[in-house]
This record gives sequence, structure tokens and C-alpha cells, in this order.
Amino acid sequence: MISNTVKFLLNDKILEINNPDPNQTILNYIRTELKKTGTKEGCAEGGCGACTVVIGELASGQIKYSAINSCISFVPFLNGKQLLIVEDLVSKNGNLHPVQDAMVKFHGSQCGFCTPGFVMSLFSMFKNNKSYNSELIKDSISGNLCRCTGYRPIIDAAKSLNKINKNDEFSKSKNKIVKLLKRINSKKIYIKNEDKTFFSPKTIKDLKNIIKKNSNFNFLSGGTDLSLKVTKERKEISSIINLKEIKELDFIKINKNYIEVGAATSLTKFENQIKKYYQDFYAVLKRYGSVQIRNVGTIGGNIATASPIGDTLPILLSLNAEILIESPNKRKVLPINNFFIGYRKTKLKKNEFIRSIKIPLFKKNIFKAFKISKRFDDDISSICGSFNFEIKNSKINQAYIAFGGMSAVPKRAKACEAILRNKPLTINTFVKAKDYLEKDLNPIGDMRASKEYRLEVAKNLLIKCFLEMNTKKLTRVI
Repeated sequence: MISNTVKFLLNDKILEINNPDPNQTILNYIRTELKKTGTKEGCAEGGCGACTVVIGELASGQIKYSAINSCISFVPFLNGKQLLIVEDLVSKNGNLHPVQDAMVKFHGSQCGFCTPGFVMSLFSMFKNNKSYNSELIKDSISGNLCRCTGYRPIIDAAKSLNKINKNDEFSKSKNKIVKLLKRINSKKIYIKNEDKTFFSPKTIKDLKNIIKKNSNFNFLSGGTDLSLKVTKERKEISSIINLKEIKELDFIKINKNYIEVGAATSLTKFENQIKKYYQDFYAVLKRYGSVQIRNVGTIGGNIATASPIGDTLPILLSLNAEILIESPNKRKVLPINNFFIGYRKTKLKKNEFIRSIKIPLFKKNIFKAFKISKRFDDDISSICGSFNFEIKNSKINQAYIAFGGMSAVPKRAKACEAILRNKPLTINTFVKAKDYLEKDLNPIGDMRASKEYRLEVAKNLLIKCFLEMNTKKLTRVI
């Protein structure tokens, strides 16, 4: 059954929006339609966290709470979900939520502009976890920027939550919310608002039928990049096909040879699995944007966007991942090393979509990945380097090296790889090999780094990789 109505929960009630503007952000809807102004716009690109809201969804019969950036999420995203904004946290009798109360007691707010975003990020953390250590707290607020407090009072407020009763008003109304969420279980959507359309299919079969009947459309799979056309470029997106509601595209399958990840799988879900096999992949993902970004961003979207600074891309290149591509009439497998053909250009045709990504498991190899950026958290890479070595008897049998931020496309360093193969695992081998990166890479200079800096750091990362392999110790700055 197809609907043109977005149904979601707000304050324990079902709200309906008929034929909403598919380009309207959740932030603008909250402020202009709901007339709630606690949620703020800071950057309009998901970088500051002032717009953070929390989304409640059913997962195995339980409510999963996810902090997201409302400034880059469109209104149809709310369909079938619960929306929680900062005004909702105060109880009906006027009592502050424990998170809000802690922020007051520990002086976690000064000018107050960023405070609602911090509160909502901490609320999501509060609801999803039983205890809160420093690592979890810092990760939870990594996507929220504050220019006043220096963060210490906010972190102290978060730590104090370990000592209070977790049974808040939302816990008491849980059963009611679960019933309401089941009642509005999202249907496939077709919205037509003036000259803009929005499709949200539930199955791959429905997706293929939509593709057959439409030619000029944009796939939405998280939207952390696509939505900037509206919020930063001030353009309109005339036709959107949302992939996030297709359960067949949201999965992780693991066998002895590879991990297969559905294209619409969130980066948050993926990071929790990849940690078991590639610790450095996990470490880079934890610095990929913020929790808010990773909650909606997808691995398929990161690949299809083809940004030369997309953090997953050099890692997938060095791991020789494969992309499963489908169209209405056929399916094919393409090595990711043959996928990128130019700046933000791929071999993906207009009527094709990514179904999944297969990542080989090199259980005996040594894998390293490093991200260099101006800020440690929530920042775009200046350089991202990934290294995958097969070592036998202190000899390099195979080397797979890739860099992001060093070219118009994420790129393998094949000249460097070739000089390393069949060579002894020694510092002299790597010192010689690093100069071959000049043949592989011709970086540009921009506001994030000069070309000279990028090339020098790329060489240093290769040496860093050797030192970690040779000493079996991490040389990391935390």
C-alpha cells in the first residue's frame, strides 16, 4: 500500500503531514511548523550539532534512540519514527529531565546556543547505555561544538548521570510508545509536492519498478552529502528515491572469507562489526564525522558519492573490496579498484544502484589505517592512508596501499606497492619505497593542507606503518 502521508510520533501523539515538501529539513519543520525554537541552526551541514534531535525507532521490539542532525535530514525521514526535541524532555509537571538537570548543576551552559544539541546527544547516550565512561561520553558529544565552556563542565555533567535513577518519564511510557510505533509502521511513500517528488520504497522489487518509470532522480541513502544541495547551495532536488527503508539493503553477513555489508547499512551499525576484524578501520570510522552523521550515513552512500576524502574509500581500496551493483534487469560485481573514474565520478550508471559491498577478510595480513585532520573529532581528512601487507618470513609477499585526499579520486599507490613486493621487511626497504609515492600521487593544495604537506605526510605514514609492524607497538596520539 502506498501513502502520501508522513506519520510520526511527537509527545506520545501521532502527527500526520500530507504531501510535505520533500526538501524541507526537519529543523525548519520544527522551528516554522511546530513553532519550537529550542533546536538551533548553526552550520546547516551537520558539523556543529546545535540542531541535534533524537529519533526513536523499533528494533527487535525495543526502542532504539539515535541522535541525528535535523539540519540535513528531510521531513519524510520521520515516517514511522518518534521525534524527540529538547522541549519534550521536561516532564508534564515541569521537572527537568536528569540530563538537563545535570547540565544546570554542573554549569554546562553559558551562552546557551549549543546547549539543546548537547542535551539531546547526552539524552540519546543516557537512553542507550547503562553506564557512561569518558570514552563513551566524548564520543557521544564529538559532533557538538561549544565555544564557551571548554567542555569539562559538560563532561562532568555526563559523568554524574551514572549516579541517578535511569527510570525517566520515557521509560514509564515505553509500552505506549512501542504500541504507537507499531501502529504507524511505515508504508512505502510517494509524495508529489508541486514539481518535487519523493519515493520511499520498502523492497528492492518496488525500487526497480520506480527506476523503470523515472529517469531524472537522486538516490538518498543517509543524505549527509546530498542534502547540502538544499542547505548550502540553496538549490532544489526535484526527485528523490530514498533507499533507507529497504530492509534488503540493510544487513551485515559474515563468513570465513568476507564481510558483506548492505548499501543502506548505517556506519554506526557497521563500525560495531568491523571492529572484530580490522581495528584500524573501526578507529577511522569513530572519527568519521560524528555520532549524528554515522547514525544516518551509510557505507553505500560514502562509496557512491565518490568523494576523494571519503574516509572508508582508501580503506576499501587497500582491502580489495567488491561492489555488487544492480539495475532493473541485471546484477554485476565490480572491484572497487575499478569503480572510481574521476572527481566524484564512478562507473555507476543512472539506472543502477549499489546493493552491497564485500570486504575480504585477510586474517593473516597486517592492516593499518591512519587519518590525518586538523581536529581529531568530527573533521574532514587532510589525508587518509591505508596499508594491507602479507608478510612471510620477514618478507613482503603482497602490499596494498591506498590514500584519500591525495588525488581527484581515492587512489592505490601501485608504484610504491610494486617496489615493496618481494623485499625484506626492513626500514631501508620502506625508506626507498616512500619516494615512489611521488610517482603515484600528485596532491593539490587547499585550505586543509598544502600539496607539499600532503606528500610529506603520506611518506611519513608509510614509515609509521613499518615502525608499528616491526615493533608490534602502536605509535598513536590520542
